[in-house]
Amino acid sequence: MKGYWIARCHITNGDEYSKYAALAGPIIESYGGKFLVRGGNQIEVEGGLFERTVLVEFESFTAAKNCYESDAYQATYTNHVTGSAIRYVVLVEGV
Repeated sequence: MKGYWIARCHITNGDEYSKYAALAGPIIESYGGKFLVRGGNQIEVEGGLFERTVLVEFESFTAAKNCYESDAYQATYTNHVTGSAIRYVVLVEGV
């Protein structure tokens, strides 16, 4: 079964977060991740606060988890997301 990352994000420091996006994209793609949604126009119909949504598809849940837990991704996250965004991220197995 496919695996997915779903991220909801409120960016508090755009310059720093853009560094994360530039570095994370190639890391995610190196694990076979395919961006299905990466920002873009959206309407918050329930809740609020999160102006950015990202959806990434992987060939398996294991691939999604391995990518997220990789040293390269975690270093990028630690260096550029902490302090620049409020995020909720879920890794989920698809059907």
